[in-house]
Amino acid sequence: MNWTHKIIKVKGFEKIAPFVLRVFFGDASEKTIDFRPVLKGAIFGPLTDEKLFDTVRLDPEIHTLVWANGADFDPATLYDWSATYQLPQNETMAAAETEIKYGFKE
Repeated sequence: MNWTHKIIKVKGFEKIAPFVLRVFFGDASEKTIDFRPVLKGAIFGPLTDEKLFDTVRLDPEIHTLVWANGADFDPATLYDWSATYQLPQNETMAAAETEIKYGFKE
């Protein structure tokens, strides 16, 4: 069996509206992403502040979008984003949306 894994890299972006970015990928494709539906929880929730959202930048090492509060998205998630994307409500996302860090209670 031949398993291949496509490496996705974000090459750039532009803001086109509040919380909406046009994202450019290494394969010359692009996608317009409205992030509002996923701005929830401890990591992504703070990005509802437009000033914080606008701190978005391209990280040249990991080839994806990152924000000043440490939030980021896997480049493959951005590449596969659909207009109706919502964060999955599973155990992983529930853990990510809590204030408990790394599974330890303080």
